Amino acid sequence: MATITVTDEDFEAKVANSDKPVLLDFWAQWCGPCKMIGPVLEQISGERDDIVIAKMDIDDNPETPTRFGVRSIPTLLIFKGGEAVASTMGAKPRAQLEAWINQSI
Repeated sequence: MATITVTDEDFEAKVANSDKPVLLDFWAQWCGPCKMIGPVLEQISGERDDIVIAKMDIDDNPETPTRFGVRSIPTLLIFKGGEAVASTMGAKPRAQLEAWINQSI
């Protein structure tokens, strides 16, 4: 499954109402660490069907990051049943990201 893009307008439909857990990556074009983990998240997304990997550009969508207290990027939140159940910040190696995902879902 490919990474999906989420906006303030479709957050409820794509994340809150998802049947699967959703990892939402809050990022921006100008963020170097965001660009580092982007390809890793794409790879993970292509290999797993037990979680949806989604991205939200904080510059284009200010409401949702504010709602969830995102203060720095990249911030990754995992949602289950519409609730944020886990979070992590900063760029991390693939093995660390996968371990975090596995323990969170």
